[in-house]
Amino acid sequence: VQLQACGGGLVQAGGSLRLSCTTSGRNFSSYVMGWFRQAPGKEREFVAVTNWSGSVSYYADSVKSRFTIRRDNAKRLVYLQMNILKPEDTAVYYCVAGARIGNYPYWGQGTQVTVSS
Repeated sequence: VQLQACGGGLVQAGGSLRLSCTTSGRNFSSYVMGWFRQAPGKEREFVAVTNWSGSVSYYADSVKSRFTIRRDNAKRLVYLQMNILKPEDTAVYYCVAGARIGNYPYWGQGTQVTVSS
């Protein structure tokens, strides 16, 4: 599975961005898909994940009610809609995939999100 994230950029606090992750390889619809992020000087952290059908999703407390993860299995895409962005959301965001929640052996290259105050 190859993953490629895009959609990052510079946005003011309170604004919105939508990240997209395109995938290649077999059996996309069987994978759980998620997002992690890494801020400068900090460890990589979990952001959100959704199951194979998109019917179940989990979020980090820090983004709950502001971010929404969604997938389109027909298009082999996964999205991260980010609203009410805060400067502390500034990070490189990574798309991930795996066979089950909590195990993500596949990582894409990151996309930079910068939120100015």
